[in-house]
Formats: sequence, structure tokens, C-alpha cells
Amino acid sequence: MELSNRQEQIIEIVKANGPITGEHIADRLNLTRATLRPDLAILTMAGFLEARPRVGYFYTGKTGSELLTEKIKKFKVHEYQSVPIVVREDASVYDAISTMFLEDVGTLFVVDNNACLTGVLSRKDLLRASIGNQDLNAIPVHIIMTRMPNITICFRNDLMIDAAKKLINKQIDGLPVVKEKENGLEIVGRITKTTITKAFVELIMDEH
Repeated sequence: MELSNRQEQIIEIVKANGPITGEHIADRLNLTRATLRPDLAILTMAGFLEARPRVGYFYTGKTGSELLTEKIKKFKVHEYQSVPIVVREDASVYDAISTMFLEDVGTLFVVDNNACLTGVLSRKDLLRASIGNQDLNAIPVHIIMTRMPNITICFRNDLMIDAAKKLINKQIDGLPVVKEKENGLEIVGRITKTTITKAFVELIMDEH
């Protein structure tokens, strides 16, 4: 986050004199305690300062980039997951291509009658299937999809940073977010490279 001049002064005072009370900080800046209260609240919530009752304020020693990194590391998948785009196992390759085009996504998730994940379809899978003179309406997607257990997944309470690492390491565009049920893994969301990019951009914009 971008600090005001007064907030930077407060940090320097606390850094040099901590622990120090709000009243003493206000005295050094020739301000009232009430005037200073919002700045102290912001600096404490942001993690630059730590407040202890009847003791005063301490400098945490953390830079803005360190605090930003800590915040990113706490993001959970369920906070940013989006609606999964799914097709049934018996859907045709033609229907899958149409769905991918209409929904403007790079990955489709294949489910069975119980809405449990059984496969994944990428653009490359559909492109390979469409090469040649075969009738795309006659080919079901379960023939060409990547099947479990060869699918990289994540869960709602996983960290976003771990999901991002999976996308990078596996060189894929999206991950299904699943939860365990008796007859398999129910798909409840998706995390994509675009999702993660948007989350980080929003964070940076909020910090400024």
C-alpha cells in the first residue's frame, strides 16, 4: 500500500521509540490523539505496526512487499473459484466444441450422471479429434478426454498459491475444484490462470 507522509512519519517514530503510546506519537507530531487515530488504525490493520493494550505501538519490521506477500499466501481457492463449465460423458465432440466456443473457456470438465468428475477436455484434445473426415457428432467425449486419475485437482480450502503452482508445473490452463462424496469427486468450481491473474491484479489495485 502507498503510505501518506504522516503515516511514514509515524512508522519512523515507532521504529525509533517503540513501544510508544498513541498520545506520545501525537505529541511528537503536534497533533491530537483523535486526529492520529485513523492513521494508527490503518497502519495496524496493514501490519506495519502492532498495538498492545497499556503498552503501546511496536514496529513489526515488515516492508510493504513482505506484507503483500503474506496476504497473497493466505488466499484460499474458494474465495476466487468460478463456475465450472461441464459436459456429460455421452456428449459429442461437436457439442463440446460448441460449448467451449460459446462459454469462451479453454478447458471443459466431464462429469457422470452423479455430477462427479471423470475427465477433462482441453482445446488440444478437441482440435486433435476434429482433424480428418470423421463425424464429430458420432464421437463421444469420453473417448478423447483425459481421465481420472490423470487429472490435476484442487479443493476449496487449498491455498491459491498452491493452485497456481500446479497450473505452472503441469502447464495447464485450469483446475477443477472438487469435494469428496461417496461415489467420487463432485466438481464445485474451477480455478484458471485468468482467475489467479484477476485476483492478484485486484489485490495490487486495492493496495494502491
